Amino acid sequence: MNLALWIVAGLLAAVMLFGGAAKVLVPREKLAAAPGGGWTGDASTGFVKTLGAVEVLAAAGVLLPAAAGVAPVMVPVTAVCWVLLMAGAMVTHLRRGEGAAVVANLVYLAMAAFVAWGRFGPESFTG
Repeated sequence: MNLALWIVAGLLAAVMLFGGAAKVLVPREKLAAAPGGGWTGDASTGFVKTLGAVEVLAAAGVLLPAAAGVAPVMVPVTAVCWVLLMAGAMVTHLRRGEGAAVVANLVYLAMAAFVAWGRFGPESFTG
């Protein structure tokens, strides 16, 4: 179980890092033209860049606290925050009729929920 949680957390961190870096580094207009990125055309550049920065920080928060042994409770807290972010992303994509993006968000939400459940419960770093 512990290994599965590390693997899922690592995959989530990769998704968070790449998605966040794209939002920070790629111009909003280019993001808006990408599949599933149409919502960025309706958002301000500042919002998109801030969201990207939050995602990059989440990538660190879902792995580094446990790896460093400093405040490992931040791993499941970050996972819960990612669940909330993905719920919001799903609403946004549903409103825009972007079904494929909703499915991807649902998968990421489920992965984060698994990490949160596992790290708050049976494979807690504090127990």
